[in-house]
Amino acid sequence: MSGAKTALITGATAGFGRAMAFRFAGAGWRVVATGRRADRLESLRKELGDACHTVTLDVRDRDAVMASLGSLPPPFDTVDVLVNNAGLALGLGTAQEADLENWETMVDTNVKGLLYATRAVLPGMVSRNQGHIVNVGSVAATTPYPGANVYGATKAFVHQFSRNLRSDLLGTPVRVTNLEPGLAETEFSIVRFKGDAERARSVYKGTQPLTAEDIADIVFWVVTLPAHVNVNLMEIMPIAQAWGPPAIHRNA
Repeated sequence: MSGAKTALITGATAGFGRAMAFRFAGAGWRVVATGRRADRLESLRKELGDACHTVTLDVRDRDAVMASLGSLPPPFDTVDVLVNNAGLALGLGTAQEADLENWETMVDTNVKGLLYATRAVLPGMVSRNQGHIVNVGSVAATTPYPGANVYGATKAFVHQFSRNLRSDLLGTPVRVTNLEPGLAETEFSIVRFKGDAERARSVYKGTQPLTAEDIADIVFWVVTLPAHVNVNLMEIMPIAQAWGPPAIHRNA
């Protein structure tokens, strides 16, 4: 694999991240796959072979992120693409009823974890004069819905941080892209509803949602565009999804 590029993907044990790992490896890239579930990472490594290096990692742990991503073994230490994919939603209750631990977990993962991984990898990209950071956001960043309170707010942070990051990198060839998927069937809803598979399935009933492979294909397309092209923001929805009318409460 001499001359191959390297993609580092956080949250690679399921859903978008796992599909991205296969998409990049299938195109001849090296892959650094991170995630909390060591057994799934080991399975991924066996499937992808020598093209894959795995790191068991919780992105909420700042010291672990900085240490492990700052000391990757050759040839995986030259990261060409970082995909900040690790993230989650927990619960769908109103703000006045929400579990504070759920809120904190979402902030620690979706915001702080993304920051840590970015800070660990970005200096190397700048010094090598090459790189691309892809942040996986959500349509919830700009389209509110009941129960999205902190989840949507964390993705709004991803949206604005991506724009500010691109501003900081002006004058370098390092690219930044924020992808904002809509309805996509992965383990997302199972995690949100704490393992309630029936409730999770109901979210997608009667629809044809996006798939993990759809998003993986889009990520790969974005990072393989000509080097002078930067896709700042891409919002992706299935045909079954659109924006609702303004919500109005009427007294009886």
